[in-house]
Amino acid sequence: MSKLSKYIQETSEEMRYKVTWPSLEELQKSAGLVLLGSLLFAVVVGVMDVIFKEGLEAFYNSFL
Repeated sequence: MSKLSKYIQETSEEMRYKVTWPSLEELQKSAGLVLLGSLLFAVVVGVMDVIFKEGLEAFYNSFL
């Protein structure tokens, strides 16, 4: 049990004194970039989905 408490204590000290936390402005910019990238990725995947769907439907309908 002493190993666990030592680990928690050392982790707490490292998080307080050794970790460099971003400022609020940096955090907001990073969050905005992640949101923008996620939306762009979703749009690209959605467009690809529609293209593949239409292509496969055209392919399947050509046999009917």
